[in-house]
Amino acid sequence: MTDNMDRGKQVRQLRLVVEAEDFAEAVAFYRDVLGLPEQAAFAGDGDAEVVILDAGRATLEIANPAQKRMIDEVEVGRQVAPRIRVAFEVDDAVARTAEATAAGAAQLAPPTRTPWGSLNARLEAPAGLQITLFQEPPPSA
Repeated sequence: MTDNMDRGKQVRQLRLVVEAEDFAEAVAFYRDVLGLPEQAAFAGDGDAEVVILDAGRATLEIANPAQKRMIDEVEVGRQVAPRIRVAFEVDDAVARTAEATAAGAAQLAPPTRTPWGSLNARLEAPAGLQITLFQEPPPSA
């Protein structure tokens, strides 16, 4: 963020909206397995339901096709990612990957050390999302 940015033009929140055919499974996975706290839930006419989960600090990572291919090669060893992939920073990528796969996510690649130092695992998760669980390296002393 630049110092001279007009504060009235700042985005206050990034909200990723995902349609889930199996709503209960998706909510249980992201809320109960990954631990995203529920902020709000609403129901409407015609069985409409939505749950808003707090995913912590959000960023929008924009990568060109070469970067996307490189990340797939590093994390999985082959091209597998769709145009949109969701990444969640966790404290223990190994344990959280095991929990996610026990809860029904399909592991595409186990936790793998990246050239930039993070430990990344790739999963096919509920609601048709491909996700990365990543653990940042400890800060240098």
